[in-house]
Amino acid sequence: MTGILPAKAIEAMFANNAIKADRAPDGDQIQPASLDLRLGAKAWRVRASFLPGPDARVEEKLDKLILHEIDLSKSAVLETNCVYIVQLQEALNLPDDLSATANPKSSTGRIDVFTRVITDQGKAFDRVEAGYNGPLYAEISPKTFPVLVREGSRLCQIRFRNGGGFIPDEHLLHIHKEHTLVSGGNDEHAISNGVQVSIDLKGNGKDSLIGYRAKRHTGVIDVDRKDAQDPADFWEPIYNRGDATLILDPNEFYILVSQEAVHVPPNYAAEMVPFDPLVGEFRVHYAGFFDPGFGHSTVGGTGSRAVLEVRSHDVPFIVEHGQTVGRLVYEHMQEVPETLYGEGIGSNYQGQALKLSKHFRAPQTEEA
Repeated sequence: MTGILPAKAIEAMFANNAIKADRAPDGDQIQPASLDLRLGAKAWRVRASFLPGPDARVEEKLDKLILHEIDLSKSAVLETNCVYIVQLQEALNLPDDLSATANPKSSTGRIDVFTRVITDQGKAFDRVEAGYNGPLYAEISPKTFPVLVREGSRLCQIRFRNGGGFIPDEHLLHIHKEHTLVSGGNDEHAISNGVQVSIDLKGNGKDSLIGYRAKRHTGVIDVDRKDAQDPADFWEPIYNRGDATLILDPNEFYILVSQEAVHVPPNYAAEMVPFDPLVGEFRVHYAGFFDPGFGHSTVGGTGSRAVLEVRSHDVPFIVEHGQTVGRLVYEHMQEVPETLYGEGIGSNYQGQALKLSKHFRAPQTEEA
């Protein structure tokens, strides 16, 4: 069977050593269509980001780039605008028909921690070739807030696929008619090179909350603590002032939300990808995986919108209400997961509207 592997198949990969780790998986580590990856005991601050290329191992490149070693067995602060490499606890021994893709976890992207996975002989970030046998490493670079991490912290996630590929528009249109993949926003142009996602800058009208802009020179965020921080210490709220546009300041980080409610039916998985790099000098959505059941009405997901992590590059850039900023591409699941996103598994963002990461207490002014 082709498609994205569900949780049950990922569990089997631990049993048959396709996924290798010294410790058994944590109870909530396996998600409906992905696996959270755990940091190992050591981090290395390095001079620069890198890819090993087809003829080298990560370890060989590290020997020339390490500035110092950091012990993660207790905890350590990773500073902003520094690059760190951590060997992950999970290693892979994939069969020849199985490949993988990695992404930051949603909570990682929402605090502007740039994270991607590297393999030995890797020619691209966040891509694991079919048949790969070797260790996994995370490159971590906090961009706005310093973060406290430790051995076992989970910043990134991985999906496994057997063959398959993104569902083309002509098939996606039929799925949309049957399951309503997206509602609200630009419905008439919903399906074009995937499901189009546009930005909401109107909210609930004048003076309503429409987003957040990250503050600089803040305290540290412990990545493993939920509801621990006062959002006022880290974020400036942005309100609708009657003009449904927003000027993105260069190199500042914003949390915004889509106009559309999105839906990932149980037998599909989705990923947010950039719409078009030519539409503006900004990046949207670091963390791209949407699990089966996201936005599904039977598990409390009706009206779930996509939270957008936005950063402008180099020059100020104006975004407008309804501007298309990303797209969801869908893939078939190998089979429907036994448990869906939001179904009693501690999913933090089911049924969400505009929402900060799990690390922050709900602001008094936040609107559902």
